[in-house]
Amino acid sequence: MAVRAGDARRERTRGRRTAGAVLAVLLLAPACAGPRDPATGITAEEVGATLDRRAAAVLGHDTGAYLAALDPRAASFRAAQRTELRNLADVPLESWAYKVKDVTDEAGGRVTAEVELSYRFKGYDRAPMSSSRTVELVRRGDDRTWYVAADRATDGGPGQLWQQGDVEVVRGTHSLVLGVGRGAAELRRIAATADRAVPAVSGAWPEPWAERVVVLVPESVEDMAGLLGSPVASYRGIAAVTTGEVGGGGRAPADRVIVNPQAYGMLGDFGQRVVLTHETTHVATRAHTSAATPVWLSEGFADLAAYRLESRTAPEIAPELAEAVRAGDLPARLPSDEDFGFAEDAGKLSRAYEGGRLACELIARDWGEEELIAFYKAVGSRSEREGAVEQAMHTVLGTTPEDFTARWREYLRARLG
Repeated sequence: MAVRAGDARRERTRGRRTAGAVLAVLLLAPACAGPRDPATGITAEEVGATLDRRAAAVLGHDTGAYLAALDPRAASFRAAQRTELRNLADVPLESWAYKVKDVTDEAGGRVTAEVELSYRFKGYDRAPMSSSRTVELVRRGDDRTWYVAADRATDGGPGQLWQQGDVEVVRGTHSLVLGVGRGAAELRRIAATADRAVPAVSGAWPEPWAERVVVLVPESVEDMAGLLGSPVASYRGIAAVTTGEVGGGGRAPADRVIVNPQAYGMLGDFGQRVVLTHETTHVATRAHTSAATPVWLSEGFADLAAYRLESRTAPEIAPELAEAVRAGDLPARLPSDEDFGFAEDAGKLSRAYEGGRLACELIARDWGEEELIAFYKAVGSRSEREGAVEQAMHTVLGTTPEDFTARWREYLRARLG
């Protein structure tokens, strides 16, 4: 949600299913073979072989081999790539691989390849993080060797942290924090907060999960937006988001918590704990969150976990909704997905999060915490939204959406009125 400085309730952000990150599980094998292009004489397999050599150089931190795969005439590109490789020096990479999806002829001994870059951080990623890239190759020399001449995010997609500067790495007990342009002391404080968040989340979410979290801390909100492939205006008041593609029970994807250092830095210790515990909850629940999961449930549960060990009253945690209830403006329905849009006004956005948390709190109170977990999993086990909540309410809670909504509205009156 929008995180406004000075208001702990609004100063939390909600990493949702962010369009800026693609976390599909990819094969780590070289590119598949394809038909030879009659104009260029190159196959997808040959492009893949060139990129495989590049990948080996990244993992080996071999600058000479890395540059050898680049166009010798592309001076500025080579300089930028040398810097990027140097920025990666401290990043604990376990794997780095390319998969060629398509190759098209650009004429004049030049081709463009659509490629998936996938990589894993050692000790933290069970599945690879992936990034769609557009790579251009050219032929040079008497032996007509193919070289990489350009490498960019596809269609203005998200960039990578190491493209923004030298990456400093801090390892916590349960966390890996990577930062650019931020001091080591700041990164260590973030790691300590993330380390505290992990066991707090495990206490709220008893299902198996990695119990580790990766946090990226760019230099500015502009750089944060670059990592998400989204407009800067979307994140100016946002303290952190969690990237990830909802999975519905598959292999856990490589989630990243991305911090906006300006907004996060304006929070006190309490606000920072809430932010990172909330975002870490999204990491823990990701494999059981699907397209069928309404945002009020995923965000409400993350909020419930974030406040679980904090001593705050309901009106303190839900000030916007409390004000509305006391003014006689009781919500008629549970928050819709659209109510959680970052473009919404801060008050409406806060009320959506507060309403979602109180809905989850109601389930935990009247049905029990185990049933809340079972309800979350039952909804997330479905692939489509239609009928998912209704069915889970019937089978797990023995109620209907109409009855639940009525009970929720009474709960709001009792807790906030």
